[in-house]
Amino acid sequence: MQLVKPFRVIFILLCLITVSALSAFGEARSLDDIKDSGLIRIAVYTDYPPFSFIENDSPTGIDIDIAREIASALGVELELIWMTPGETTEDDFRNYLWKGHIIHRIKADVMMRAPYDPSFSQKRDDVGLLVNELVHMFAPYQRESWQIIHNTQTLPEVETMGMFQYHTIGAEIDSIPHFYLTSAFGGRLREKTSHYGSNAEAIDAMKAGTVEAVMGLRSQISYLSQFVDNEQYRLASNAFPLIGKQKWDIGLAVHTNYRALGYEIGDVITRMVVEGDMQRLFEKYKTIYEMPPYFAGNESSE
Repeated sequence: MQLVKPFRVIFILLCLITVSALSAFGEARSLDDIKDSGLIRIAVYTDYPPFSFIENDSPTGIDIDIAREIASALGVELELIWMTPGETTEDDFRNYLWKGHIIHRIKADVMMRAPYDPSFSQKRDDVGLLVNELVHMFAPYQRESWQIIHNTQTLPEVETMGMFQYHTIGAEIDSIPHFYLTSAFGGRLREKTSHYGSNAEAIDAMKAGTVEAVMGLRSQISYLSQFVDNEQYRLASNAFPLIGKQKWDIGLAVHTNYRALGYEIGDVITRMVVEGDMQRLFEKYKTIYEMPPYFAGNESSE
Protein backbone atom coordinates (compact mmCIF):
# COMPACT_ATOMS: atom_id res chain seq x y z
CA MET A 1 0.00 0.00 0.00
CA GLN A 2 1.31 3.45 -0.97
CA LEU A 3 1.45 5.89 1.91
CA VAL A 4 0.46 9.52 1.46
CA LYS A 5 3.35 11.79 2.37
CA PRO A 6 2.75 13.98 5.47
CA PHE A 7 3.11 17.29 3.60
CA ARG A 8 0.45 16.16 1.10
CA VAL A 9 -1.92 15.33 3.97
CA ILE A 10 -1.40 18.80 5.42
CA PHE A 11 -1.93 20.40 2.01
CA ILE A 12 -5.18 18.47 1.45
CA LEU A 13 -6.46 19.39 4.91
CA LEU A 14 -5.68 23.07 4.35
CA CYS A 15 -7.50 22.98 1.02
CA LEU A 16 -10.56 21.37 2.63
CA ILE A 17 -10.57 23.96 5.43
CA THR A 18 -10.25 26.81 2.91
CA VAL A 19 -13.07 25.47 0.73
CA SER A 20 -15.24 24.96 3.79
CA ALA A 21 -14.59 28.50 5.00
CA LEU A 22 -15.31 30.01 1.58
CA SER A 23 -18.48 27.96 1.29
CA ALA A 24 -19.67 29.10 4.70
CA PHE A 25 -18.91 32.70 3.80
CA GLY A 26 -20.70 32.41 0.49
CA GLU A 27 -23.95 30.79 1.59
CA ALA A 28 -27.14 32.49 2.72
CA ARG A 29 -27.88 31.29 6.23
CA SER A 30 -30.71 30.49 8.63
CA LEU A 31 -31.78 32.70 11.52
CA ASP A 32 -30.05 30.40 14.03
CA ASP A 33 -26.82 30.37 12.04
CA ILE A 34 -26.86 34.17 11.83
CA LYS A 35 -27.36 34.54 15.57
CA ASP A 36 -24.71 31.93 16.33
CA SER A 37 -22.21 33.71 14.07
CA GLY A 38 -23.07 37.15 15.50
CA LEU A 39 -23.19 38.62 11.96
CA ILE A 40 -25.83 39.33 9.32
CA ARG A 41 -25.05 40.15 5.69
CA ILE A 42 -27.52 42.54 4.07
CA ALA A 43 -27.30 43.45 0.39
CA VAL A 44 -27.88 47.08 -0.67
CA TYR A 45 -27.48 48.79 -4.02
CA THR A 46 -24.27 50.68 -4.76
CA ASP A 47 -24.46 54.47 -5.25
CA TYR A 48 -28.24 54.63 -4.88
CA PRO A 49 -29.22 57.76 -2.94
CA PRO A 50 -31.20 58.32 -0.82
CA PHE A 51 -31.21 54.59 0.05
CA SER A 52 -27.59 53.42 0.03
CA PHE A 53 -24.52 55.46 -0.81
CA ILE A 54 -21.20 56.63 0.60
CA GLU A 55 -20.95 60.06 2.17
CA ASN A 56 -17.79 61.30 3.90
CA ASP A 57 -16.32 57.78 3.53
CA SER A 58 -19.22 56.27 5.49
CA PRO A 59 -22.21 54.17 4.32
CA THR A 60 -25.42 56.16 4.66
CA GLY A 61 -29.00 56.21 3.43
CA ILE A 62 -32.48 54.94 4.26
CA ASP A 63 -31.74 51.27 3.51
CA ILE A 64 -28.48 51.46 5.46
CA ASP A 65 -30.35 52.75 8.51
CA ILE A 66 -32.99 50.02 8.13
CA ALA A 67 -30.25 47.39 7.85
CA ARG A 68 -28.63 48.70 11.04
CA GLU A 69 -32.00 48.54 12.81
CA ILE A 70 -32.45 44.92 11.70
CA ALA A 71 -28.98 43.94 12.93
CA SER A 72 -29.56 45.69 16.24
CA ALA A 73 -32.92 43.96 16.74
CA LEU A 74 -31.33 40.56 16.10
CA GLY A 75 -28.39 41.38 18.38
CA VAL A 76 -25.75 40.85 15.68
CA GLU A 77 -23.19 42.87 13.76
CA LEU A 78 -23.99 44.17 10.28
CA GLU A 79 -21.97 43.45 7.15
CA LEU A 80 -23.09 45.28 4.02
CA ILE A 81 -22.93 43.55 0.65
CA TRP A 82 -22.84 46.23 -2.04
CA MET A 83 -24.81 45.20 -5.13
CA THR A 84 -24.21 46.27 -8.69
CA PRO A 85 -27.64 45.94 -10.33
CA GLY A 86 -28.08 43.44 -13.14
CA GLU A 87 -30.39 43.84 -16.09
CA THR A 88 -33.38 42.51 -14.11
CA THR A 89 -34.41 41.97 -10.50
CA GLU A 90 -34.23 38.22 -11.15
CA ASP A 91 -30.52 38.70 -11.98
CA ASP A 92 -29.99 40.41 -8.61
CA PHE A 93 -31.81 37.62 -6.76
CA ARG A 94 -29.61 35.03 -8.47
CA ASN A 95 -26.35 36.94 -7.94
CA TYR A 96 -26.88 37.90 -4.30
CA LEU A 97 -29.37 35.50 -2.70
CA TRP A 98 -29.47 31.95 -4.08
CA LYS A 99 -26.56 31.30 -6.46
CA GLY A 100 -23.91 33.96 -6.07
CA HIS A 101 -22.17 36.17 -8.60
CA ILE A 102 -20.15 34.39 -11.28
CA ILE A 103 -16.97 36.06 -9.92
CA HIS A 104 -17.25 36.43 -6.13
CA ARG A 105 -20.00 33.86 -5.35
CA ILE A 106 -20.81 35.72 -2.14
CA LYS A 107 -24.43 35.51 -1.03
CA ALA A 108 -26.28 37.85 1.32
CA ASP A 109 -28.66 36.73 4.05
CA VAL A 110 -31.10 39.53 3.19
CA MET A 111 -31.63 41.77 0.17
CA MET A 112 -33.11 45.27 0.38
CA ARG A 113 -35.42 46.85 -2.22
CA ALA A 114 -37.14 43.71 -3.46
CA PRO A 115 -40.52 44.06 -5.19
CA TYR A 116 -43.51 43.22 -2.99
CA ASP A 117 -46.04 42.14 -5.58
CA PRO A 118 -47.98 38.83 -5.66
CA SER A 119 -48.02 38.79 -9.46
CA PHE A 120 -44.23 39.22 -9.54
CA SER A 121 -43.58 36.57 -6.88
CA GLN A 122 -45.85 34.13 -8.80
CA LYS A 123 -44.32 34.94 -12.19
CA ARG A 124 -43.78 31.83 -14.33
CA ASP A 125 -41.45 31.09 -17.23
CA ASP A 126 -42.41 29.78 -20.68
CA VAL A 127 -42.79 26.20 -19.38
CA GLY A 128 -44.89 27.17 -16.36
CA LEU A 129 -42.21 27.04 -13.66
CA LEU A 130 -41.96 29.73 -10.98
CA VAL A 131 -39.22 32.18 -11.91
CA ASN A 132 -38.50 33.20 -8.31
CA GLU A 133 -39.23 29.95 -6.48
CA LEU A 134 -35.95 30.24 -4.52
CA VAL A 135 -36.78 33.72 -3.19
CA HIS A 136 -39.19 34.79 -0.44
CA MET A 137 -40.24 38.45 -0.80
CA PHE A 138 -41.79 40.04 2.29
CA ALA A 139 -42.21 43.10 4.55
CA PRO A 140 -43.14 46.03 2.27
CA TYR A 141 -41.80 49.20 3.84
CA GLN A 142 -42.36 51.85 1.15
CA ARG A 143 -44.79 52.64 -1.68
CA GLU A 144 -42.91 54.03 -4.65
CA SER A 145 -44.16 56.11 -7.58
CA TRP A 146 -43.02 58.51 -10.32
CA GLN A 147 -42.34 62.21 -9.96
CA ILE A 148 -41.62 65.26 -12.10
CA ILE A 149 -39.73 68.34 -10.92
CA HIS A 150 -39.99 71.43 -13.13
CA ASN A 151 -38.61 74.93 -13.60
CA THR A 152 -41.50 77.25 -12.76
CA GLN A 153 -39.90 80.15 -14.65
CA THR A 154 -40.45 78.45 -18.01
CA LEU A 155 -43.03 75.83 -17.04
CA PRO A 156 -45.26 77.19 -14.24
CA GLU A 157 -47.43 74.04 -13.99
CA VAL A 158 -47.36 70.49 -15.34
CA GLU A 159 -51.01 69.97 -16.18
CA THR A 160 -50.63 66.95 -18.46
CA MET A 161 -47.82 64.91 -19.99
CA GLY A 162 -48.89 66.32 -23.36
CA MET A 163 -47.13 69.56 -22.39
CA PHE A 164 -43.81 67.84 -23.11
CA GLN A 165 -44.55 67.97 -26.80
CA TYR A 166 -43.50 71.63 -26.42
CA HIS A 167 -41.35 71.71 -23.24
CA THR A 168 -38.05 69.88 -22.68
CA ILE A 169 -37.67 67.12 -20.10
CA GLY A 170 -34.82 64.88 -18.95
CA ALA A 171 -34.65 61.35 -17.54
CA GLU A 172 -32.08 58.75 -16.51
CA ILE A 173 -31.05 56.69 -19.53
CA ASP A 174 -32.51 53.16 -19.81
CA SER A 175 -34.95 53.87 -16.99
CA ILE A 176 -38.71 53.38 -17.23
CA PRO A 177 -39.28 57.18 -17.42
CA HIS A 178 -36.82 57.35 -20.31
CA PHE A 179 -38.63 54.58 -22.23
CA TYR A 180 -41.97 56.15 -21.37
CA LEU A 181 -41.02 59.62 -22.58
CA THR A 182 -39.55 58.35 -25.84
CA SER A 183 -42.25 55.82 -26.75
CA ALA A 184 -45.63 56.70 -25.17
CA PHE A 185 -48.25 58.81 -26.99
CA GLY A 186 -46.99 57.60 -30.35
CA GLY A 187 -43.53 58.99 -29.62
CA ARG A 188 -44.77 62.58 -29.61
CA LEU A 189 -42.61 63.46 -26.57
CA ARG A 190 -39.41 61.98 -27.99
CA GLU A 191 -38.06 65.12 -29.62
CA LYS A 192 -38.21 67.07 -26.35
CA THR A 193 -36.66 64.29 -24.22
CA SER A 194 -33.00 64.16 -23.19
CA HIS A 195 -31.27 61.33 -21.32
CA TYR A 196 -28.59 61.50 -18.62
CA GLY A 197 -26.44 59.12 -16.62
CA SER A 198 -28.45 59.68 -13.44
CA ASN A 199 -31.33 61.71 -12.02
CA ALA A 200 -28.75 63.95 -10.34
CA GLU A 201 -27.15 64.73 -13.72
CA ALA A 202 -30.60 65.41 -15.20
CA ILE A 203 -31.38 67.89 -12.42
CA ASP A 204 -28.01 69.58 -12.95
CA ALA A 205 -29.02 69.98 -16.60
CA MET A 206 -32.33 71.49 -15.51
CA LYS A 207 -30.51 73.98 -13.28
CA ALA A 208 -28.27 74.87 -16.25
CA GLY A 209 -31.34 75.50 -18.39
CA THR A 210 -30.78 72.59 -20.78
CA VAL A 211 -34.14 71.03 -19.89
CA GLU A 212 -37.20 72.44 -18.14
CA ALA A 213 -38.18 69.36 -16.15
CA VAL A 214 -36.95 65.96 -14.95
CA MET A 215 -38.90 62.73 -14.46
CA GLY A 216 -37.78 59.89 -12.19
CA LEU A 217 -38.53 57.87 -9.08
CA ARG A 218 -40.48 59.93 -6.55
CA SER A 219 -38.08 59.00 -3.74
CA GLN A 220 -35.00 60.10 -5.68
CA ILE A 221 -36.52 63.23 -7.19
CA SER A 222 -37.90 64.40 -3.83
CA TYR A 223 -34.52 63.71 -2.18
CA LEU A 224 -32.65 65.65 -4.88
CA SER A 225 -35.12 68.55 -4.69
CA GLN A 226 -33.54 69.65 -1.38
CA PHE A 227 -30.44 70.70 -3.33
CA VAL A 228 -32.24 73.17 -5.61
CA ASP A 229 -34.15 76.41 -5.09
CA ASN A 230 -37.65 75.22 -4.15
CA GLU A 231 -39.19 78.51 -5.20
CA GLN A 232 -37.97 78.06 -8.76
CA TYR A 233 -38.01 74.24 -9.01
CA ARG A 234 -41.12 72.47 -7.73
CA LEU A 235 -42.53 68.95 -7.58
CA ALA A 236 -45.47 68.43 -9.94
CA SER A 237 -48.67 66.58 -9.05
CA ASN A 238 -49.66 65.18 -12.45
CA ALA A 239 -50.47 61.56 -13.27
CA PHE A 240 -48.70 59.42 -15.87
CA PRO A 241 -51.12 57.89 -18.39
CA LEU A 242 -50.01 54.76 -20.26
CA ILE A 243 -47.03 54.10 -17.99
CA GLY A 244 -48.41 50.86 -16.57
CA LYS A 245 -48.01 50.86 -12.79
CA GLN A 246 -48.46 54.26 -11.20
CA LYS A 247 -47.40 52.94 -7.76
CA TRP A 248 -45.75 49.80 -6.40
CA ASP A 249 -44.43 48.48 -3.09
CA ILE A 250 -40.83 47.83 -2.06
CA GLY A 251 -39.82 45.26 0.57
CA LEU A 252 -37.06 42.78 1.38
CA ALA A 253 -36.12 39.27 0.25
CA VAL A 254 -34.43 36.17 1.68
CA HIS A 255 -33.74 32.69 0.33
CA THR A 256 -36.98 30.71 0.43
CA ASN A 257 -35.36 28.10 2.73
CA TYR A 258 -34.97 30.74 5.45
CA ARG A 259 -38.47 32.12 5.87
CA ALA A 260 -38.08 32.12 9.65
CA LEU A 261 -35.46 34.82 9.15
CA GLY A 262 -37.97 36.72 7.04
CA TYR A 263 -40.63 36.47 9.75
CA GLU A 264 -38.22 37.85 12.37
CA ILE A 265 -37.17 40.74 10.16
CA GLY A 266 -40.80 41.31 9.14
CA ASP A 267 -41.60 42.05 12.79
CA VAL A 268 -38.87 44.71 12.84
CA ILE A 269 -40.20 46.34 9.66
CA THR A 270 -43.79 46.24 10.95
CA ARG A 271 -42.78 48.02 14.13
CA MET A 272 -40.86 50.67 12.22
CA VAL A 273 -43.77 51.35 9.87
CA VAL A 274 -46.64 51.22 12.37
CA GLU A 275 -44.87 53.24 15.07
CA GLY A 276 -43.82 55.96 12.61
CA ASP A 277 -40.08 55.27 12.62
CA MET A 278 -40.10 54.62 8.88
CA GLN A 279 -41.85 57.93 8.19
CA ARG A 280 -39.30 59.76 10.34
CA LEU A 281 -36.45 57.96 8.61
CA PHE A 282 -37.61 59.17 5.18
CA GLU A 283 -38.07 62.68 6.59
CA LYS A 284 -34.47 62.56 7.85
CA TYR A 285 -33.36 62.28 4.21
CA LYS A 286 -36.03 64.78 3.04
CA THR A 287 -37.71 62.12 0.93
CA ILE A 288 -41.45 61.67 0.31
CA TYR A 289 -42.81 58.63 2.17
CA GLU A 290 -46.01 56.71 1.46
CA MET A 291 -47.02 53.79 3.67
CA PRO A 292 -47.81 50.57 1.76
CA PRO A 293 -51.50 49.59 1.82
CA TYR A 294 -50.44 46.34 3.53
CA PHE A 295 -50.31 48.27 6.79
CA ALA A 296 -53.59 50.14 6.35
CA GLY A 297 -55.21 47.94 9.00
CA ASN A 298 -51.99 47.56 11.05
CA GLU A 299 -51.75 43.87 10.11
CA SER A 300 -48.95 41.80 11.56
CA SER A 301 -46.03 40.98 9.27
CA GLU A 302 -46.42 37.81 7.27
